[in-house]
Amino acid sequence: MKKSILGAATMAVAALTLAACGQAPADDPTTTDGGGEETSAEGGETSDVKACLISDAGGFQDQSFNQAGFEGLERAESELGVEINSIESASDADFAPNIDAMIQDGCTYIVGAGFLLENAIQAAAEANPDINFGLVDSGFSDDDFNPIELDNAKPLLFNTSEAAFLGGYVAAAMSETGTIATYGGMAIPSVQIFMDGYVDGVAQYNEDTGSAVQLLGWDKEAQEGDFTGDFDNQANGQNLTNTFLAQGADIILPVAGPVGLGTGAALEANGSGAMVWVDSDGYLTTDYGSLIITSVLKEIGASVFDSIEEQVNGSFSNEPYVGTLENGGVSLAEFHDFEGQVPQEVVDRVGELQEQIISGELVIESPNAP
Repeated sequence: MKKSILGAATMAVAALTLAACGQAPADDPTTTDGGGEETSAEGGETSDVKACLISDAGGFQDQSFNQAGFEGLERAESELGVEINSIESASDADFAPNIDAMIQDGCTYIVGAGFLLENAIQAAAEANPDINFGLVDSGFSDDDFNPIELDNAKPLLFNTSEAAFLGGYVAAAMSETGTIATYGGMAIPSVQIFMDGYVDGVAQYNEDTGSAVQLLGWDKEAQEGDFTGDFDNQANGQNLTNTFLAQGADIILPVAGPVGLGTGAALEANGSGAMVWVDSDGYLTTDYGSLIITSVLKEIGASVFDSIEEQVNGSFSNEPYVGTLENGGVSLAEFHDFEGQVPQEVVDRVGELQEQIISGELVIESPNAP
């Protein structure tokens, strides 16, 4: 590996700065020949795109970002008529072999579901200029960690601090103890950006109401906090959540993929408390919907689908996709079982704040985002 995983992950921040005003990618002609359509003998158009997805170690049933990416792939098969394939990775060691398997299978567009695949996707893109690649949650970099562009590789990125800000506001408003908490799986930009926005949302609630809700688990200014060190071991999430509960926290934001399910188990065993989920709508994708106030959505499935659609249309480009509140790439989920429990004045204020962010009147700043 030419870079450390952590170093590679930091390039997500640099890659975000390459995006044009945070909008979905423009329909610029691709510099590669990895997609498009061909005319059939009957005169109709048939896609020659074969889109393929490689999971991170969490697998496609992780109830988080891998699963969301897979749903985008299946949607492309259904709506765009493309041929698809997918393969799960059990560990980091599987990334390169799995990519090679997809290349040998004739895939014309290959997406890596997660920043951990950065090195393997970049190496494959450099070695196979006639195949297009996508990468969720990271850009690309050279040996000195300087951001680079690859003609046939597209970063799929998300400014989740905007939606997490709204989630933090709601969590602060819903806390009965005046103490809430957050933790991450690994100390990387795509995790910390959630936590940064969450901190600011709590601060906004305190400013608006004169409250003093305390947030455990993350110091935005110091960029230090609590992490389980992985995205796999649910027991780690359960243990850390129990620590927060013992400190008086009653609402937890786990930014840790499947590890966050351990928070659900801890809250269930505790008999009280709630959580805010991330990436997907946890009410729909986990077994802990009754404990989830809302979810900070990162529309990974939509980004995967949109990038496949570019390929089908022959308009694939290496311009990064950056999901924002404005373009719908990030959002706050419905309150589901908590509908009616969230005070109307909080609902109204969250709507106002969202409009201010979209208009640019309110900017959510994070060292992990543009």
